[in-house]
Amino acid sequence: MRFWIGVTDNDWFDFLSKQQPDEVNFWKPGGKGIFKVLSSGELFLFKLHSPLNYIVGGGFFVKHFNIPLSMAWEAFGEKNGVPDLETLKSKIMRYHGGHELNPVIGCSVLATPFFFTKDQWIPVPIDWSHNIVSGKAYDTAEQLGMQLWSIVQERLVVSSADKLIEQPSIVAEEEAHYGSEYLAKARLGQGTFRILVTEAYSRRCAITGERTLPVLEASHIKPFAISGPNRTDNGLLLRSDLHKLFDLGYLTITRGLHVEISKRIKEEYENGRDYYALHGQQLKVLPDNIVDRPSEKYIDWHNQNVFVP
Repeated sequence: MRFWIGVTDNDWFDFLSKQQPDEVNFWKPGGKGIFKVLSSGELFLFKLHSPLNYIVGGGFFVKHFNIPLSMAWEAFGEKNGVPDLETLKSKIMRYHGGHELNPVIGCSVLATPFFFTKDQWIPVPIDWSHNIVSGKAYDTAEQLGMQLWSIVQERLVVSSADKLIEQPSIVAEEEAHYGSEYLAKARLGQGTFRILVTEAYSRRCAITGERTLPVLEASHIKPFAISGPNRTDNGLLLRSDLHKLFDLGYLTITRGLHVEISKRIKEEYENGRDYYALHGQQLKVLPDNIVDRPSEKYIDWHNQNVFVP
């Protein structure tokens, strides 16, 4: 099993260890390239900057995205490791330079993060070089990797006495549980859901194809508040007005992925011509990966419980 030790901003760790969030955004300035070391569900460990040469926590890698700073803040807020957007901007500019208003940053999204107390910190492996800037990969097939993984497991067992941590059991299982299967089973957060849906639909409204990112919203087909999961197949990327109509039952989609508009718009508001023009149309945008497309189970739920013809 592979895992990664990532060099971590000390302030980022201190802030989040006090928050104990359900997900975090491990961001890097620049937004170029893709983090390819890990597969979904593999372990990402936090190592503080020298002279604090310790592993102090970690999380379970979901996916890497290069996204605008504004999108990262909208999705994760304080889970970016800072108290407000201005602080995030100033940190990005300090590392990134330049004067872009909305720079693209690299985001490694991590689920179920854990933060060790100081007495649980783990010294870095003996082969760790002080010249390492970003991080280093290890593998349990090698002696150092297995030794470190065993210590991390011990710390997680101790932590779980106070806080239930489910993900280690997933990671400890065979590789078949990585990738799309991990994303289907893991308890993902709201911010992760927003980014996964936005990227799955190529940043375009599923119904209209609209590309203006600030007006696009990740919509749950079955709401999270009533046990709708944060999974891509329970999501649609919609223009904000269509999102509101969808949540209120004025529009829905069918199993055949066609749009249906309720008669109530005309009856209640004596308007809706632009919306009725969408009636019967097939969705313009769908995820390339079939498993990310709207599930018939959630479509049926929306048709039966929310939509009023």
